[in-house]
Amino acid sequence: MAGLKEVRIRIASVKSTQQITNAMKMVAASKLRRAQTAIIKLRPYAAKLREILQNLSASIDSSDNNTFSQERKPEKILLVVVASNRGLCGAFNSNVIKMAVNMTATTYAMQFSQNNVSMITIGRKATEFFRKRKYNVIESHDNLFDQLTFANASAIAESLMKSFADKEYDRIDLIYNQFKNAAVQRLIVEQYLPIAPAQEPVSALKQTSPAPAAKAEADYIFEPDKETIVRELIPKTLRIQLFKAVLDSFASEQGARMTAMQKATENAKDLLRELNISYNKARQNSITNAILEIVSGAEALKG
Repeated sequence: MAGLKEVRIRIASVKSTQQITNAMKMVAASKLRRAQTAIIKLRPYAAKLREILQNLSASIDSSDNNTFSQERKPEKILLVVVASNRGLCGAFNSNVIKMAVNMTATTYAMQFSQNNVSMITIGRKATEFFRKRKYNVIESHDNLFDQLTFANASAIAESLMKSFADKEYDRIDLIYNQFKNAAVQRLIVEQYLPIAPAQEPVSALKQTSPAPAAKAEADYIFEPDKETIVRELIPKTLRIQLFKAVLDSFASEQGARMTAMQKATENAKDLLRELNISYNKARQNSITNAILEIVSGAEALKG
């Protein structure tokens, strides 16, 4: 059995860790409330814009300069991987990273073998992982979460749209965690460009090779005209979609960290209970041995 001094040191260490994890849990909970409010307010607007965008894309063909809906043979791929800057949030980062690695090995294996798969990472954890393993990371935006604003996210969206319009890439996918609640995050692989026909985002558990969906038939009266809509509405919607993905990821990160720190605090509490029992047993043994020595000495003196 461990000595009294060793057990006391371990108890002090666990108490210190418990205080840290409890403080981190409360900080994450505070950030989560703000992030959850932001994403819940944005989602209906982003969903409606996406619906309009998909219907609009279905009614305008490539001859109308609808650059962002042009389906091309997916030879050059760009993956936008959204992770976090810090750890201590369970499997939040590892799930996104594993999904990106899996896509390079399965869905885009041929393009990857030809060095035609590039990445843009948002979040230091993803950047460190892929750069260390020599993936083709062309841009990193690790400071985005320090100032998470629509303007900063829009700058990245503009770069993505320009790359696609200039035919640097034939397909751009977003990989991120979608916020469901504090304990549950849904891993999402979403086609960003070209604009896909109306359909649900693909869950990572059901990710397969991309298959073209049936084109919706729609008949619209355009006001003021198609060119103005294509020039203004589509870029605005794409900027909103990227901002929503980043907000989703940020809210998911705070939920994952709060849950992880809650479990760590509970584990520390259980460990403290066991250490206190060990300490009491050790102290009891020490007292018993001391009493036996005194009694033995007294009997020796009598003899």
